Amino acid sequence: MSQSSNVALKTTPLDALHRELGAKMVPFAGYDMPVQYPAGIVKEHLHTRAKASVFDVSHMGQVRLRGGAADTALERLVPGDLQALAPSRMRYTMFTNDGAGILDDLMVTRVEDGLYVVVNAACKDADIALMRAELPGDVAVDHLEDRGLLALQGPAAVEVMARLAGDDIRNMPFMSAAEIAVGGFSCFITRSGYTGEDGFEISVAAAEAEVLARLLFEQPEVEPAGLGARDSLRLEAGLCLYGHDINTDTTPIEAGLGWTISKRRREGGGYPGDAVIRRQLAEGVTRKRVGIRPDGRVVAREHTPIVDAGGATIGEVTSGGFGPSAGGPIGMGYVETGAAQIGMAVSLLVRGASRPAQIAAMPFVPHGYHKGK
Repeated sequence: MSQSSNVALKTTPLDALHRELGAKMVPFAGYDMPVQYPAGIVKEHLHTRAKASVFDVSHMGQVRLRGGAADTALERLVPGDLQALAPSRMRYTMFTNDGAGILDDLMVTRVEDGLYVVVNAACKDADIALMRAELPGDVAVDHLEDRGLLALQGPAAVEVMARLAGDDIRNMPFMSAAEIAVGGFSCFITRSGYTGEDGFEISVAAAEAEVLARLLFEQPEVEPAGLGARDSLRLEAGLCLYGHDINTDTTPIEAGLGWTISKRRREGGGYPGDAVIRRQLAEGVTRKRVGIRPDGRVVAREHTPIVDAGGATIGEVTSGGFGPSAGGPIGMGYVETGAAQIGMAVSLLVRGASRPAQIAAMPFVPHGYHKGK
């Protein structure tokens, strides 16, 4: 995780609660955020996999696009098929530039009066400026600065939500949304998350966020978790972190995100970088994002060179760490296409020493997403 300067840090609606719970606070994306609580990152990670944890993700940007044909308009900025979105369903996509580089990745949900969009904290000012500049005047871009966002993640998340919001929530499909009362608070929720587990993201009025969080923590299955566990969980799940695994120097095809681009959008284009993506789909790419399993216990961090059997550099690690559920060090990065073969032996140059590793399939831990309708 990259950390921002300690100048004029913003805080989330849960700032006082984090400190009350003994969180270690760090600067992240311009905010003072909890990296871990007294239990520690590994215990928070394992608790999320076993039961359920609450992550404060209020630093993310929440935006409503209202009026006009918001789906058609936003499609001019992203390769995702938004016109095909059914009511209350959501989709993962990216803002791209003219070279098909990724400006940010985002989640888009169709709501009654337009679209609900969640963007990354570090990119949200630029993303909102982009939408306000590029979307037509009849599409209003409303930055929801008065909302908190809580992520309840883990296999017990649905039991907790059923207790607080009613049994109907059990039938809520993965990647869908609903306006619903949670513990008596009016919320907009999605069945989604960034951990590889079942879970919900809960948008609530900022003034009510702390009270709702306290209610969640009163549930026997639920513990707090910070940025550290969020990072190790998403890495085990094989999910990209913007600014590390994807950025303006990577394209969706190189990143293995071609599945987010429908046949209609591949053929019809109409978004920045469409010609580059069409060419890469037809001709292939020179490098690909892959999973990496170091042998032994040595962790290979971001920017670690990846070399082949002859010692030639063939790529670089973009994310690396210890996977508590995977039982050892894991990572992801980019390698030359010819080396992107599962099981291929490579070496990692960690602090000047060559360490054996192999190209691995992702996710490192099977996804636990809700498989219902």
